[in-house]
Amino acid sequence: MELIVGNIAFSTWSLRPWLVLKRCGAEFTTTEIPLYGPDSARLLAEHSPTGKVPVLKVEGETIWDSLAISVWASERFPNAGLWPSDPHARWLARSVACEMHSSFMALRTECGMGPDASGVIHTMVGPDRAPTPASEAVATDVRRLVEIIRTMRTRFGAGGPYLFGAWSMPDAFLTPVAARFRHYQFDLAAYGDDGIAATYVAELLQQPDFLEWSELAVTKRP
Repeated sequence: MELIVGNIAFSTWSLRPWLVLKRCGAEFTTTEIPLYGPDSARLLAEHSPTGKVPVLKVEGETIWDSLAISVWASERFPNAGLWPSDPHARWLARSVACEMHSSFMALRTECGMGPDASGVIHTMVGPDRAPTPASEAVATDVRRLVEIIRTMRTRFGAGGPYLFGAWSMPDAFLTPVAARFRHYQFDLAAYGDDGIAATYVAELLQQPDFLEWSELAVTKRP
């Protein structure tokens, strides 16, 4: 089993299925393809039908897209607890994962990871920080994320520190958000947080698998 990822320092889409596969205890190798380089398109085309990452190679098939890989993992590793056991929590966990996968375009654009137009490289790891964007579109996205976190933690979080108590797939999809919040120095209290979202974000950034990913990133050039 081989997971093809982009730059470990900033490929947010790659981080999600990596966290999921680690949680499953899957045995897999990780192949990093540098993005935004002169050979990137050629290297990506050798592995990915879309020219994008991540992709998972398993049993002669290539599965593309972070959500598709994560859903495959939930089927292959049914005992990994990738979805909450409570049916109501599970329904909403799927909604959260899908919303995270398809929405929040202002946050993705204005709080991008990787090189920006001036050549500065924004990463999910390390001490570098960037100014907080002031646009209303970003603020709307952040308020919605705070609402999601507060609602799910309040309703379903009694069993642990993660969104639905125990770690589940939505936590993998929200970990890049936590890294963005840190890098762009968001004060979540300014977006309606009463401390619940900030505590949850801090927990994601200390999750052992994310720390392992972060250690991998510091050994690589961005």
